[in-house]
Formats: sequence, structure tokens, C-alpha cells
Amino acid sequence: MSPDPLQLPRKAKLKLTDRIANPIDLTQHFPFMVAVVTNLLQLSKDATIRSISNLEPREFRVLLNVGSYMPIKSADIAYLGRLDSYTVSRAVKTLLSSGLIEVVESSKNRKIKNLILTAEGESLYKKLSQSLSTRTSKLESVLNNDEKKELLRMLSLIERKAESMIATHAIEAREQGKNISTDQKEIVRWYKKSLKASGRVS
Repeated sequence: MSPDPLQLPRKAKLKLTDRIANPIDLTQHFPFMVAVVTNLLQLSKDATIRSISNLEPREFRVLLNVGSYMPIKSADIAYLGRLDSYTVSRAVKTLLSSGLIEVVESSKNRKIKNLILTAEGESLYKKLSQSLSTRTSKLESVLNNDEKKELLRMLSLIERKAESMIATHAIEAREQGKNISTDQKEIVRWYKKSLKASGRVS
């Protein structure tokens, strides 16, 4: 099989070290490559998006979540995007002070506080949505419809496996009497929530 031409520039410039036995070839390491694409796709790095707003990545993500699913709780935003609660709370604080979102009481339970867009936030969301649609079309142009569907299916499988793996490791560590981080506790909670939603009980 001939080498992937997209890999050639990296292969030519970066040689695996000979100072360690069996070093990881990151250009062929799936989690690393996903991280590379994720880094490239951060909205704050795109000049077109920056011309619309100077929000930071976490604020962009939370604003888009609120706009797409409002009224929505902060905890549900964290769960949907697999974000830690601290990141969400910081973003919410910034968006509130910027007048882009507001807090409203749930119609079912006054103790539950939901987030919605303000008129200014809705205007920004619509501009971002239009720009993101154009950006997404360009990104997807390298895939045909079948490849796109298959990629989404595979990403869903990998997401579920990653959540299960990380949660299981955290649960095992806790059972051994080890302390686990707040992030790990949150992942365990998300994992159990996913199991319950799918009809499987942990």
C-alpha cells in the first residue's frame, strides 16, 4: 500500500526517536490525530468566526448549546459536550455579564434554573449558525454522504467506548481506596446517566 500523501510532510520532517524502544508514532496514533483536528477546529482560531465575535472557545460552546437546546440547565450543557462543570460555570458567568444569556426558572420546578439566549445572544447565535453552516459544508466536502454517515457512526462508537473506559478506570481506582478527581467523578456520573438512558443499569 502506498503511503497516505497527507502524512508525507510530517513523515519527512519528523523521525521517530532511536533513544527509546518502540516509541509511539503519533502521526498514526488515533487519539492524537483526533486531538489535532479538534485543536484546528477551535472556533476562536477561525478568522471568519473571530470577525463575528471575540468569545473564547468555552463561551462559544456554551452559547451554541444554549441557542440550540434552550431552555437548558448548565449541568445538561456539561453532559452534552462532556465538559467539566467548572468550564461551563466560567463560560456561563462570562456570557451572563456580556448580556448574551439569562437565567430563568423552570416552569416545572422553580428551584431549577435554566439558561436562555437574550435578544443580543440570539442575534449572535444566528450569525454564528450561518457561518458554521458554511464552514461545515467546506469541511464535509472531502467526504461523500456515505463516508460522512460512517464517520459520525464511528465517532459515536468511539465516544461511548472512551466514556466507558475512563469511567471504569475511575470506578476501579475508587474501589481501591484511591482519590479520584472532580473531572473523573463527573465522567462516572455521565457514564451512569448514559447507561440509564440506554436501558442498561450499572
